[in-house]
Amino acid sequence: MSVRMTRTALLVTTAVALSVALAAPAVAAPPVGGDHEATRKAIEAAVGDGVPGVTVTAKDGHGTWSATAGVGNLKTGKPRSADDRYRVGSITKTFVATVLLQLEAEGRLSLDDTVEQWLPGVVRGNGHDGGRITVRQLLNHTSGIFNYTADEDFGRTYFLKDGFFEHRYDTKKPEELVALAMTHEPDFEPGASWKYSNTNYVVAGMVIEKVTGRPYGDAIRERIIKPLHLTATSVPGTRVTMPRPSSRAYAKLAETTTGPTYDVTELNPSLAYAAGEMISSSADLSRFYTALLRGRLIPREQLAEMTTTGPNGYGLGLIKTELSCGVTVWGHAGGIHGSLSEAVTTKDGRHSLALNLNGDWAGDMASVVEAEFCGKAPVRAGNREDSDTKHRVHSDVMSVPPHIG
Repeated sequence: MSVRMTRTALLVTTAVALSVALAAPAVAAPPVGGDHEATRKAIEAAVGDGVPGVTVTAKDGHGTWSATAGVGNLKTGKPRSADDRYRVGSITKTFVATVLLQLEAEGRLSLDDTVEQWLPGVVRGNGHDGGRITVRQLLNHTSGIFNYTADEDFGRTYFLKDGFFEHRYDTKKPEELVALAMTHEPDFEPGASWKYSNTNYVVAGMVIEKVTGRPYGDAIRERIIKPLHLTATSVPGTRVTMPRPSSRAYAKLAETTTGPTYDVTELNPSLAYAAGEMISSSADLSRFYTALLRGRLIPREQLAEMTTTGPNGYGLGLIKTELSCGVTVWGHAGGIHGSLSEAVTTKDGRHSLALNLNGDWAGDMASVVEAEFCGKAPVRAGNREDSDTKHRVHSDVMSVPPHIG
C-alpha cells in the first residue's frame, strides 16, 4: 500500500475527484508537540477527492497524533475512528516476509532454497518451473510467476458488481489460487525482471506452512502479533465480518470510478490469503514497522537482506520510498475491496505514519505521506506530480480499483 495503484486489466488506473455527500469535518486529538497541520489538510483533501473517510496515526519524538476526516458510514454519517480496524491488503506481505526471514535466521530454510524443494509440483505448468525459482525471488517479485488477480475471469468474479455479490463469501484455497496462475505463461524468466505478483506471496505463505507444519497465520500470531501486543491485528482466514471498532468499506465494483457506491465490508478474505488478508489498525501498523526497522523482529543480517532493494525500491516485502524533501521511509501499501492503506516509518523507527481510506476508487495517499514527513500541503488534482516519480510504493492488486494489497 501512497500509492499509485497497479490495477488489473479490468480495473481503472486513475482516481477522479468526486464529492461525498455525507462527509463530516475532520476531527483530531490535539498534537502532542509535532506539527501535523499539513497532514490534516492532506486527509481532508482525500475526502474532497471522493473518499468517504480517512483515519491516520503518526508517531514521532513529540508523541502520538491521530486524526480522522469524513465518515465511516455513508448511511448514518458516523465519523471514522482513530481506533478503526481495517483490512490492510498487501501490507500483509511485510508480515509474511518477516516470518520467512525469522525462519532463515533460525536455520530452518534458506532464501536461496527453490520453491520446488518445499512445494514439489506446485509451481509448474505453462513454462513455470518451481525448481528455478527461489524463496528470495518470491519475496522481491523477481520470480516471473503470473499474478492470479490479473486473470480476467478472476477479475469479473471478484472485482465487478455481479460477480462480487454472487461470490463474496466463497472460500478459496491457496492451491486453487496458484493453480489459476499456472494456467498462464510466466511474465518472464526467473530473475530476469521485476513485476508485482500476488501469487508470489500466496506461495510464500504455503512455504511457511510447509516449514512450520502449521497455518501461516499461526506463525504471524506467535512470532509478531503476540510479542508486539498488536491487539487490533488479526489473520482472519475465512471470517467475513470485521472486528469492532471498524467503519464500513465502499467500492464502485466497476471499470469506472463513477456510478453507484456499494458496501463491500463483508467478504471472505481467503481470495487474498497470504498476499493480503490481514486486518489491523493504524496504531498497530506503526508499532509493527517501528519494531521491524529497529531490529526487534529479525537479526541485523536478515534486516539487511530485507532492505536490499532493486531500482524500483522494492526489497523483501518492504518498500523504500524517497520523498521530495529528501526523507526516506520504509513500509508498504495495501488495497482490498473498499480499503486502501499505507504504513511507513523512517529507518531509525523514530517517525512513523499509518493511514486508511474506506473507499478504493479515489484519494491520494502519497500526498498524506509527503505532508507528514515533508510538511507539504497537498496539491489539488491536475497540478499533482506523477506520484510514481517520488513515491514508488507499489500497491498491488486486490481491490476493485486497486490491488491486493
